[in-house]
Amino acid sequence: MSESVAGFRNYLTVTLGYWAFTLTDGAIRMMVILYFHQLGYSPLEIAMLFLFYEFFGVVTNLVGGWIGARVGLNLTMHIGMGLQVCALLMLTVPEGWLTVPYVMAAQALSGIAKDLNKMSAKASVKLMLPDSSSNSVESRLFKWVSALTGSKNALKGAGFFLGALLLSSVGFRISLLLLAGMLLLVLFMTVSLLPHDIGVSSSKPRISQIFSTTTEINWLSAARFFLFGSRDIWFVVALPIFLSSIFGWNHMEIGGFLALWIIGYGIVQAIAPLLLRQSHKIPDGRTASIAALLLATIPAGIALMLNSGMSPQIVTIVGLSMFGVVFAVNSAVHSFLILALSDHDKVAMNVGFYYMSNAGGRLAGTVLSGLVYQQQGIEGCLWWSTVMVLVSAVFAHKVWTKQ
Repeated sequence: MSESVAGFRNYLTVTLGYWAFTLTDGAIRMMVILYFHQLGYSPLEIAMLFLFYEFFGVVTNLVGGWIGARVGLNLTMHIGMGLQVCALLMLTVPEGWLTVPYVMAAQALSGIAKDLNKMSAKASVKLMLPDSSSNSVESRLFKWVSALTGSKNALKGAGFFLGALLLSSVGFRISLLLLAGMLLLVLFMTVSLLPHDIGVSSSKPRISQIFSTTTEINWLSAARFFLFGSRDIWFVVALPIFLSSIFGWNHMEIGGFLALWIIGYGIVQAIAPLLLRQSHKIPDGRTASIAALLLATIPAGIALMLNSGMSPQIVTIVGLSMFGVVFAVNSAVHSFLILALSDHDKVAMNVGFYYMSNAGGRLAGTVLSGLVYQQQGIEGCLWWSTVMVLVSAVFAHKVWTKQ
């Protein structure tokens, strides 16, 4: 089998595993929210269930890249899938066992699983292409990573629908067992199809090397932190509460709307190379900076229009749609840059370090979303989002891709 054909087959196998995992990740999140709301948990208690999910994402990405460089990305990806099966099964216990600490522990396991799987899948894409910085290879890398990431986000939205459907049709525990069985089957398939040495570094890195020493990657990681913080500071807690309290939407309407937003966001992310094709060049730090500056105008514009007395429903729905499109392009460019900047031998550790910043931004945004909304309302969240995007633009401008 030629190198290009083998690389494409491995890419499709990794994508299949990533898709299956993402479906369960979206489904379990929606099921936990709806089921524990049904049990009478308060919104704050439900939010706390996901605190460890985000926190352990930071830890996992930091250490996961080092582990992947030593034992292989194939193994870390499959460990992540196995841990997700365990997290699903943990929630099938009798209802009386489902206390907040217990569910937080299950979500912590799911958070570790998610970031092991994501880090492994995205870093593997770099290794399935020739070790070259030519425009043709980097163009294909941009297309492959955009398709992988975009389809993942679309399927996460589909997972929201799947979780709600399963919960309403067969109940909480049967749904979890079905999801665990599906993911276990895909795990066996990917274990048999993927080579076992993907991502193993030729020199075993020390634990002290987990922090990047590359200036461009450090700037890009900082930009990623503020980019994802800018989304989650108004998207995670503030927006659902705003939709419920101001618009009077019920939980299914909110969940369905956010699921459609994520699916649309994923589609745009997957076609980002087509949207940027007219520039006739491979994205670099300037591309990321310009895209961030464009993004910053949207939350600021939404905040101004909400204060002007315009219909909050129209402003929010249209503004959120615009934000999703531009944010998807930003995210796709960032996801390409981290792979383009990484050498083959260090890709696992660089991607792990980079997605640690991504998880850190999500964690900070999640905490600030509740705090700022409580004190300053949705407009305050939007203005802080604008500031964070502008900071991301400054850091992204300092990034230069390798020529």
